[in-house]
Amino acid sequence: MLAVINVVLPVFGIMLAGYLCGRFALLGQGSSQALNGYVYYVALPALFFLSMSRVPVNQAFDPGFLGAYGGAAAILFLVALAIARFAFPNRVGGLGLHAMSAIFANTGYMGIPLLLIAYGDAGRLPGIISSLFNGVLVMGVVTAILEIDAHAGSGFLAILRKIAIGVLRSPLMMSAAAGLLVSGFEVTLPPAFVTFCDLLGATAGPCALFAIGLFMVGKSIRAGLGEVLWVTLLKLVAQPLLTWWLAYEVFHLEATWAASAVIMAALPTGALSFVLAQRYVVYIERATSVILISTLLSVFTLTGLFLVIPKP
Repeated sequence: MLAVINVVLPVFGIMLAGYLCGRFALLGQGSSQALNGYVYYVALPALFFLSMSRVPVNQAFDPGFLGAYGGAAAILFLVALAIARFAFPNRVGGLGLHAMSAIFANTGYMGIPLLLIAYGDAGRLPGIISSLFNGVLVMGVVTAILEIDAHAGSGFLAILRKIAIGVLRSPLMMSAAAGLLVSGFEVTLPPAFVTFCDLLGATAGPCALFAIGLFMVGKSIRAGLGEVLWVTLLKLVAQPLLTWWLAYEVFHLEATWAASAVIMAALPTGALSFVLAQRYVVYIERATSVILISTLLSVFTLTGLFLVIPKP
């Protein structure tokens, strides 16, 4: 539990710092949107590019690991989307972010440190692959859904064209694709440029969390509490259970990889769901509440998971 708390407390600390700065009006109006824009257009592209460039292409798409972690995420995404359509009606973009909040784990800021504590360097690659799955595939799919919502009312072909343009022009997708090309062609990047991207990328998580704190000023996390708790249940209970079954019973992953898949699936909702919500001005308060509540409860669920998961 101490290891989990040591990872979770800084997350809350950064959000609290943002909240206090907003509460006492230290940064002025619009600071949350400005900081969120910096994360979306500057810090995350640097992080995505460098992360993709560092992972060998043949290792970035491990079929067994992606089948377990990604398969569970895909199934629950569709389940959450279908249930929300009737139980929590919303516009298309809101439904997409509802489903994203149910599967999008805080892999980079919490997951990789936990895997390194638990399994040493053997946990690094599973952590990176799950982070890339979330950052590239999940965010790409949800971006497409948000583009559909943004252009509702246009003709079918016009919507398809705008979706393609929106996804391809996304700084996140462009930077990930560029990093994949660098990795595929084994291009050696200049050390100064690597340091530049490292410094920018390292600010993505803290700035996103700080922006959440700024946004929470004057807001209540009790709005839509039933929906928030349902999404949190999917994230902290259903996703790791389904991933466990796929990892151990279906794909029979090696012990460290199976345990890593389950742990990454059991993480709370990541702050980047808030980044997209604020970028497209939809589902912002619900996404924020899910991040806060799932992060708090994960102290107990992750601790319990570490007690029962098979040791590699």
